[in-house]
Amino acid sequence: MQIKAGYALTYDCPQPTAMLLCLNIHTSRRVDLLSAQELKFSNNLKSWDYVDSFGNVCTRITAPAGRTTISTVFEIYDTGLPDFVPFEAPQHDIRDLPDEVLVFLLGSRYCETDKLTDLAWNLFGQVAPGWPRVQAILDFVHNHLRFDYQLADRTRSAFDGYIQQVGVCRDFAHLALTLCRCMNIPARYCTGYLGDIKVDPVPGPMDFSGWFEVYLGGHWYTADARHNKPRVGRILMAIGRDATDVAISTQFGPAVLSAFEVITEEVMPSVPT
Repeated sequence: MQIKAGYALTYDCPQPTAMLLCLNIHTSRRVDLLSAQELKFSNNLKSWDYVDSFGNVCTRITAPAGRTTISTVFEIYDTGLPDFVPFEAPQHDIRDLPDEVLVFLLGSRYCETDKLTDLAWNLFGQVAPGWPRVQAILDFVHNHLRFDYQLADRTRSAFDGYIQQVGVCRDFAHLALTLCRCMNIPARYCTGYLGDIKVDPVPGPMDFSGWFEVYLGGHWYTADARHNKPRVGRILMAIGRDATDVAISTQFGPAVLSAFEVITEEVMPSVPT
Protein backbone atom coordinates (compact mmCIF):
# COMPACT_ATOMS: atom_id res chain seq x y z
CA MET A 1 0.00 0.00 0.00
CA GLN A 2 1.09 3.54 -0.75
CA ILE A 3 0.00 6.46 1.47
CA LYS A 4 0.20 10.18 0.80
CA ALA A 5 0.54 12.26 3.97
CA GLY A 6 1.52 15.72 5.06
CA TYR A 7 0.40 18.95 6.65
CA ALA A 8 0.40 22.75 6.48
CA LEU A 9 0.60 24.61 9.80
CA THR A 10 0.54 28.40 10.06
CA TYR A 11 1.78 30.32 13.09
CA ASP A 12 1.39 34.03 13.81
CA CYS A 13 4.15 35.49 15.99
CA PRO A 14 4.17 39.07 17.30
CA GLN A 15 7.96 38.88 17.67
CA PRO A 16 10.77 36.50 16.67
CA THR A 17 10.06 33.27 18.54
CA ALA A 18 12.24 30.20 18.98
CA MET A 19 10.34 26.97 18.32
CA LEU A 20 11.03 23.25 18.69
CA LEU A 21 9.16 21.14 16.15
CA CYS A 22 8.41 17.41 16.27
CA LEU A 23 6.94 17.14 12.78
CA ASN A 24 9.11 14.57 11.01
CA ILE A 25 8.28 10.90 10.74
CA HIS A 26 10.11 8.69 13.21
CA THR A 27 13.51 7.26 12.33
CA SER A 28 12.01 3.75 12.41
CA ARG A 29 9.74 4.56 9.41
CA ARG A 30 12.23 6.41 7.21
CA VAL A 31 13.16 3.22 5.40
CA ASP A 32 9.58 3.13 4.04
CA LEU A 33 9.67 6.58 2.44
CA LEU A 34 8.90 6.65 -1.29
CA SER A 35 9.60 10.38 -1.58
CA ALA A 36 11.52 12.89 0.49
CA GLN A 37 9.92 14.08 3.74
CA GLU A 38 11.31 17.56 4.26
CA LEU A 39 9.95 20.53 6.18
CA LYS A 40 9.35 23.61 4.07
CA PHE A 41 8.96 27.13 5.44
CA SER A 42 7.20 30.09 3.90
CA ASN A 43 9.94 32.35 5.21
CA ASN A 44 13.60 32.11 4.37
CA LEU A 45 14.59 30.95 7.83
CA LYS A 46 17.33 28.72 9.12
CA SER A 47 16.44 25.33 10.57
CA TRP A 48 18.42 22.39 11.87
CA ASP A 49 17.52 18.89 13.02
CA TYR A 50 18.67 16.61 15.78
CA VAL A 51 17.57 13.16 16.99
CA ASP A 52 16.42 13.08 20.61
CA SER A 53 16.75 10.24 23.12
CA PHE A 54 13.51 8.61 21.87
CA GLY A 55 14.62 8.50 18.23
CA ASN A 56 12.44 11.46 17.25
CA VAL A 57 13.74 13.81 14.56
CA CYS A 58 13.27 17.29 16.03
CA THR A 59 13.66 20.61 14.21
CA ARG A 60 14.77 23.93 15.70
CA ILE A 61 13.78 27.27 14.18
CA THR A 62 13.30 30.89 15.11
CA ALA A 63 10.07 32.02 13.50
CA PRO A 64 10.21 35.71 12.51
CA ALA A 65 7.58 38.25 13.52
CA GLY A 66 4.51 37.80 11.35
CA ARG A 67 3.16 34.67 9.69
CA THR A 68 5.08 31.45 9.09
CA THR A 69 3.72 28.35 7.36
CA ILE A 70 5.41 24.99 7.88
CA SER A 71 4.50 22.21 5.45
CA THR A 72 5.46 18.87 4.01
CA VAL A 73 3.95 16.27 1.67
CA PHE A 74 5.38 12.82 1.11
CA GLU A 75 4.49 9.29 0.08
CA ILE A 76 5.33 6.22 2.11
CA TYR A 77 5.01 2.47 1.79
CA ASP A 78 2.78 0.62 4.26
CA THR A 79 2.08 -3.10 4.51
CA GLY A 80 -1.67 -2.48 4.47
CA LEU A 81 -2.03 -4.88 7.39
CA PRO A 82 -3.97 -3.97 10.54
CA ASP A 83 -2.18 -3.50 13.86
CA PHE A 84 -0.83 -6.79 15.19
CA VAL A 85 -2.55 -8.03 18.33
CA PRO A 86 -0.15 -10.05 20.53
CA PHE A 87 -2.70 -12.25 22.28
CA GLU A 88 -0.03 -14.54 23.77
CA ALA A 89 2.58 -11.90 24.68
CA PRO A 90 3.63 -12.31 28.33
CA GLN A 91 4.12 -9.54 30.86
CA HIS A 92 7.64 -9.15 32.26
CA ASP A 93 8.57 -9.15 35.90
CA ILE A 94 10.06 -5.77 36.76
CA ARG A 95 13.50 -7.31 37.39
CA ASP A 96 13.57 -8.69 33.83
CA LEU A 97 12.86 -5.40 32.05
CA PRO A 98 15.67 -3.74 30.08
CA ASP A 99 17.06 -0.65 31.80
CA GLU A 100 15.93 1.69 29.02
CA VAL A 101 12.30 0.55 29.38
CA LEU A 102 11.97 1.45 33.07
CA VAL A 103 11.28 5.14 32.34
CA PHE A 104 7.99 4.09 30.75
CA LEU A 105 6.77 2.76 34.10
CA LEU A 106 7.14 6.11 35.82
CA GLY A 107 4.69 8.95 36.23
CA SER A 108 5.08 11.94 33.92
CA ARG A 109 3.52 15.34 33.18
CA TYR A 110 0.21 14.00 31.87
CA CYS A 111 0.32 10.53 33.40
CA GLU A 112 -0.15 10.63 37.18
CA THR A 113 0.46 7.06 38.22
CA ASP A 114 0.28 8.07 41.88
CA LYS A 115 -3.34 9.20 41.51
CA LEU A 116 -4.52 6.17 39.53
CA THR A 117 -2.66 3.19 41.00
CA ASP A 118 -5.37 2.19 43.50
CA LEU A 119 -8.05 2.45 40.82
CA ALA A 120 -5.97 0.36 38.40
CA TRP A 121 -5.37 -2.48 40.87
CA ASN A 122 -9.02 -2.50 41.94
CA LEU A 123 -10.16 -2.75 38.32
CA PHE A 124 -7.52 -4.96 36.74
CA GLY A 125 -5.71 -6.76 39.56
CA GLN A 126 -7.65 -9.98 38.92
CA VAL A 127 -7.18 -9.89 35.13
CA ALA A 128 -4.54 -12.22 33.70
CA PRO A 129 -1.25 -10.37 33.10
CA GLY A 130 0.00 -9.70 29.58
CA TRP A 131 -2.24 -8.76 26.68
CA PRO A 132 -5.50 -9.76 28.44
CA ARG A 133 -4.77 -7.08 31.05
CA VAL A 134 -3.93 -4.53 28.35
CA GLN A 135 -7.15 -5.35 26.52
CA ALA A 136 -9.17 -4.94 29.71
CA ILE A 137 -7.64 -1.48 30.15
CA LEU A 138 -8.40 -0.59 26.52
CA ASP A 139 -12.02 -1.69 26.93
CA PHE A 140 -12.42 0.32 30.12
CA VAL A 141 -10.97 3.55 28.73
CA HIS A 142 -12.80 3.19 25.41
CA ASN A 143 -16.11 2.95 27.26
CA HIS A 144 -15.32 5.42 30.06
CA LEU A 145 -14.34 8.40 27.89
CA ARG A 146 -16.55 10.18 25.36
CA PHE A 147 -14.74 11.53 22.32
CA ASP A 148 -15.47 15.22 21.71
CA TYR A 149 -13.11 17.22 19.51
CA GLN A 150 -14.77 20.46 20.60
CA LEU A 151 -13.72 19.82 24.21
CA ALA A 152 -10.01 19.32 23.50
CA ASP A 153 -7.88 20.70 26.33
CA ARG A 154 -4.09 20.67 26.07
CA THR A 155 -3.78 20.82 29.87
CA ARG A 156 -5.99 17.76 30.54
CA SER A 157 -4.08 14.94 32.27
CA ALA A 158 -4.90 11.25 32.56
CA PHE A 159 -6.51 11.79 35.96
CA ASP A 160 -8.48 14.77 34.64
CA GLY A 161 -9.73 12.64 31.77
CA TYR A 162 -10.83 9.91 34.16
CA ILE A 163 -12.80 12.42 36.26
CA GLN A 164 -14.25 14.42 33.34
CA GLN A 165 -14.99 11.31 31.22
CA VAL A 166 -14.37 13.18 27.96
CA GLY A 167 -11.44 13.84 25.69
CA VAL A 168 -9.74 13.44 22.34
CA CYS A 169 -7.36 10.73 21.15
CA ARG A 170 -4.46 11.94 23.30
CA ASP A 171 -6.66 11.76 26.42
CA PHE A 172 -7.67 8.18 25.62
CA ALA A 173 -3.98 7.33 25.20
CA HIS A 174 -2.87 9.12 28.36
CA LEU A 175 -5.44 7.44 30.57
CA ALA A 176 -4.88 3.96 29.13
CA LEU A 177 -1.09 4.08 29.20
CA THR A 178 -1.14 5.44 32.76
CA LEU A 179 -3.31 2.53 33.88
CA CYS A 180 -0.88 0.17 32.14
CA ARG A 181 2.05 1.70 34.00
CA CYS A 182 0.14 1.36 37.25
CA MET A 183 -0.13 -2.37 36.47
CA ASN A 184 3.66 -2.62 35.84
CA ILE A 185 3.29 -2.72 32.05
CA PRO A 186 5.71 -0.29 30.35
CA ALA A 187 3.78 2.04 28.07
CA ARG A 188 4.90 4.93 25.86
CA TYR A 189 2.95 7.64 24.07
CA CYS A 190 2.89 7.79 20.24
CA THR A 191 1.78 10.42 17.79
CA GLY A 192 1.50 10.30 14.03
CA TYR A 193 -0.82 9.98 11.08
CA LEU A 194 -3.87 7.71 11.04
CA GLY A 195 -6.18 8.28 8.12
CA ASP A 196 -9.61 6.82 7.43
CA ILE A 197 -8.11 3.94 5.47
CA LYS A 198 -10.26 0.82 5.09
CA VAL A 199 -12.82 2.28 7.52
CA ASP A 200 -15.83 4.54 7.08
CA PRO A 201 -14.68 8.19 6.86
CA VAL A 202 -15.17 10.25 10.01
CA PRO A 203 -16.83 13.65 9.48
CA GLY A 204 -14.67 16.65 10.23
CA PRO A 205 -11.14 17.76 9.38
CA MET A 206 -8.20 15.37 9.52
CA ASP A 207 -5.83 15.71 12.48
CA PHE A 208 -2.75 14.00 13.83
CA SER A 209 -3.55 10.98 16.00
CA GLY A 210 -2.41 9.84 19.43
CA TRP A 211 -2.07 6.21 20.55
CA PHE A 212 0.44 4.26 22.67
CA GLU A 213 2.60 1.16 22.76
CA VAL A 214 3.07 -1.47 25.44
CA TYR A 215 6.16 -3.55 26.13
CA LEU A 216 5.32 -7.25 26.35
CA GLY A 217 7.37 -10.33 25.55
CA GLY A 218 10.42 -8.28 24.60
CA HIS A 219 8.65 -6.14 21.98
CA TRP A 220 6.65 -2.92 21.70
CA TYR A 221 3.07 -3.37 20.46
CA THR A 222 0.50 -0.83 19.32
CA ALA A 223 -2.50 -0.14 21.56
CA ASP A 224 -5.30 2.30 20.74
CA ALA A 225 -7.92 3.06 23.38
CA ARG A 226 -9.89 5.49 21.27
CA HIS A 227 -10.65 3.11 18.40
CA ASN A 228 -10.08 -0.13 20.36
CA LYS A 229 -9.64 -2.19 17.24
CA PRO A 230 -6.74 -2.81 14.82
CA ARG A 231 -6.34 -0.08 12.22
CA VAL A 232 -4.48 0.16 8.92
CA GLY A 233 -2.01 2.81 7.86
CA ARG A 234 -0.44 4.23 11.02
CA ILE A 235 2.60 6.40 10.31
CA LEU A 236 4.63 7.00 13.45
CA MET A 237 6.04 10.49 13.95
CA ALA A 238 7.26 10.48 17.53
CA ILE A 239 7.31 8.56 20.81
CA GLY A 240 7.85 9.68 24.39
CA ARG A 241 6.67 9.52 27.98
CA ASP A 242 3.55 11.53 27.13
CA ALA A 243 2.39 14.38 24.87
CA THR A 244 5.03 16.71 26.31
CA ASP A 245 7.81 14.80 24.56
CA VAL A 246 6.06 14.69 21.18
CA ALA A 247 4.34 18.08 20.91
CA ILE A 248 4.15 19.14 17.25
CA SER A 249 5.53 22.51 18.34
CA THR A 250 6.92 23.97 21.53
CA GLN A 251 7.09 27.76 21.41
CA PHE A 252 9.53 29.69 23.57
CA GLY A 253 7.50 32.87 23.34
CA PRO A 254 4.12 34.07 22.04
CA ALA A 255 2.75 32.28 18.97
CA VAL A 256 -0.73 31.40 17.71
CA LEU A 257 -1.54 28.41 15.52
CA SER A 258 -3.85 30.18 13.04
CA ALA A 259 -4.28 27.50 10.35
CA PHE A 260 -4.00 23.71 10.51
CA GLU A 261 -4.39 21.10 7.76
CA VAL A 262 -3.40 17.43 7.79
CA ILE A 263 -3.78 14.91 4.97
CA THR A 264 -3.50 11.12 5.14
CA GLU A 265 -4.90 9.10 2.28
CA GLU A 266 -4.26 5.92 0.39
CA VAL A 267 -2.80 6.39 -3.09
CA MET A 268 -4.86 4.20 -5.35
CA PRO A 269 -2.91 2.46 -8.16
CA SER A 270 -3.58 3.84 -11.60
CA VAL A 271 -5.70 1.73 -13.89
CA PRO A 272 -4.13 1.04 -17.31
CA THR A 273 -6.12 2.49 -20.21
